Amino acid sequence: MGLDDKTNNKSEEASGSAKEGFGKLTGDKETQAEGSSEKTQAKAKDAAQDAKDSVKGFVQGMKN
Repeated sequence: MGLDDKTNNKSEEASGSAKEGFGKLTGDKETQAEGSSEKTQAKAKDAAQDAKDSVKGFVQGMKN
């Protein structure tokens, strides 16, 4: 995975966490839910990219 992808996913995750926290702080359930969703999506993208990279590594290893 490229460093840019990893950085972008972590940035999105942090943004979602901040939004979720702000929603909790202000009692805004909608903002809290949006933040939680954004955080979860960023984690899922990161996990999917890790899986993709693992498959690429496996295939490359089999070729060698």
